[in-house]
Amino acid sequence: MNHQIKADKVRVIGTDGEQLGIMDVPSALKLAKERELDLVEVAPNANPPVCKILDFGKYKFQLAKKDRESRKKQAHSEVKKIRFTPVTGDNDFEVKVRQAKEFIKDGHKVKAIVMLRGRLMTRREMGDDILQRFIEAMSSVAKVEVGIQMDGVRSMSVQLMKK
Repeated sequence: MNHQIKADKVRVIGTDGEQLGIMDVPSALKLAKERELDLVEVAPNANPPVCKILDFGKYKFQLAKKDRESRKKQAHSEVKKIRFTPVTGDNDFEVKVRQAKEFIKDGHKVKAIVMLRGRLMTRREMGDDILQRFIEAMSSVAKVEVGIQMDGVRSMSVQLMKK
C-alpha cells in the first residue's frame, strides 16, 4: 500500500476499473493523492505488478464482510447424542427415534448410545439388539456412518448420518 510498494513500474487501475496504464510508483502515488485515495497493490506477482487506486479502509471492510458471508454459508453439523438402556420401553424408544429423525432432517449426525449398568454389563447382546432396532427404525432417513462398537466397558454406540 502507498509507499510500501517495492516495484519500479506498476500497472495502475482507476477507481471505476479503467486502466490508466503502466507508470512509475511516484507518479501513481501522486495520482492517488490527487483523488484523496490510496494506491494498493492487488496483484504483486503479475508482470508488472497491478495496483489499484481505492479507499483502503473501505476495501478492508469489504474483504472482511465477504469473509463473514462465506462463514455464514458453511454447514454447521453437530453430533447429537441419544441415550438408551437395554430396558428402554417401547414408547420411550419411539419418542427417541422421532427426535433422532428431526436431528437428521436438520443436518446433524446422531450417535445412539446404550448404557450398560450393573448386571446388564454381562448381557451385551441386549444392547446390540436395541441398537439394531434403532438402525432399522432410522433406515428411511439415515445410514450408518460408524457401526456398532463398544465405548469402554459400560456403553455401546452407533453413529448415523443423513442418507
